[in-house]
Amino acid sequence: MKSALSVTPERKAMHTYTLGFIRQDSQILMLNRERAPWLGSWNGLGGKLKDGETPEACIRREIAEETGLKLSVDLFQYKGTLTWNSFDVNGHGLYLYLVSLPQDVRFKTPIKTREGILDWKTVDWLMAPGNTGVAHNIPYFLPSVLNDLKPWTYHCVFRDKILVSVTKERCETDAL
Repeated sequence: MKSALSVTPERKAMHTYTLGFIRQDSQILMLNRERAPWLGSWNGLGGKLKDGETPEACIRREIAEETGLKLSVDLFQYKGTLTWNSFDVNGHGLYLYLVSLPQDVRFKTPIKTREGILDWKTVDWLMAPGNTGVAHNIPYFLPSVLNDLKPWTYHCVFRDKILVSVTKERCETDAL
């Protein structure tokens, strides 16, 4: 089986961050953030790439740091990219990943971490109309991350910290 994480180490990342969603059945492990961006909102796990680090290495490192889970590379699926133009900052972007946690792995929550609170949330709760506790752009891309086999590219436009549009296009490649 070819891993969706097959990238040569010398390939340079185009974006600055990674974001991953750990799924087990109909639940997603989410982080209620204690700092910006998305202070007080539930979001996926991830963070900033270090110099010379591949997106794959970054998402695996960030998930290990934030949860203590050291997961096999074959559990990670590349799901596309997300870019945004907001808050006086242009051109930021991140790589999206989905991790399907095996049934025999138990991860009890809630857990207080230095990043915030980790807890399992149902997909229905995350997607509920009017749920203001979730990072505002998640309902626009999470269904595709969870259900589509091929990756997508998303672009979010914010004005005065309010999400005004999200565009979605098919990624040019299925892997990085």
